[in-house]
Amino acid sequence: MNFIGRSGRGAAMAIGFAALAMGSAMAQDYPNHPVKIVIAFPAGGPTDFVGRLLADKLKEDLGQSFLIENRGGAGGTLGADYVAKSDPDGYTLFLTTVGAVAITPHIRANMPYNPITDFSPVTLVVRNTTVMVVRSENPTNSAKELAERAKQKPDTIPFASTGTGTTPHLALELFQSAAGVKFLHVPYRGAAPALTDLLGGQVEAVALDVPVILSQIRGGKLKPLAAASDARNPMLPNVPTLAELGYADTRSDNWYALLAPAKTPAPVIDKLNAAVARALADSEVKNKLLQSGAIPAPGAPQEMAAMLKAEFERWGRIVREKGIKDS
Repeated sequence: MNFIGRSGRGAAMAIGFAALAMGSAMAQDYPNHPVKIVIAFPAGGPTDFVGRLLADKLKEDLGQSFLIENRGGAGGTLGADYVAKSDPDGYTLFLTTVGAVAITPHIRANMPYNPITDFSPVTLVVRNTTVMVVRSENPTNSAKELAERAKQKPDTIPFASTGTGTTPHLALELFQSAAGVKFLHVPYRGAAPALTDLLGGQVEAVALDVPVILSQIRGGKLKPLAAASDARNPMLPNVPTLAELGYADTRSDNWYALLAPAKTPAPVIDKLNAAVARALADSEVKNKLLQSGAIPAPGAPQEMAAMLKAEFERWGRIVREKGIKDS
């Protein structure tokens, strides 16, 4: 009996060593043909900008083309599902935002993938601070003033978002809870129409990623009130966080991470992780990201896996507490 048990364990160990050796050999040869990075948003947006910047540097480093494929739709879930069902060989990757892997799965029914079990995290790429803004002509000069106005006129001040269940919507929900106020939520289909109506005066405020609004802030068209983040954005050092102003549990910043299909060999993941870290440490790449408002934030695959799990659980709790459902 013991002999059989030892034999079984020995066979399992042999299989494990063989898989490790195969993965190591694969990593030495990786990549030997073009790699696809799927982005679940249209070309030209901030995620696309980061992806193309990263792809150019990875090509330079690893000697193969890294091609961007934009697969937009369904809040990022179409692109995510495509990658989750791709071969786990390192040649199809997913540059995701927080939404597709930590928020939307709690809102949409019948999700075709599991964010925790269907992906192998490679690394966190950037963090994007979410900042609450109003038009520059607006007399409101702080988040506290905006909250006070909402107290005086509950459920009447129009506050835009990029859609139900997006980080801008959740930023609004968390701010409302922390401030004890209620705005009139006005969901849009994306940042562009929300910004257009904000600048046109149809809505009062919105909370968006810094890369989306930085040029409008620099151009004097938008006034930043507060950051829904743990720390101030280096491009907007004078804009306080909501936490600094006394509004607890209001973090709703966005982030981009690079994921591969589950069961991608660990040596391939490690090789990609090291290459992304070198790319983000490059002074030119780092400066371009920071100037756009994105903060480079590489880390180990294990750190990204732990972060994904923590973010998935946190946003799930918030979605349930707020009763947010797919519209």
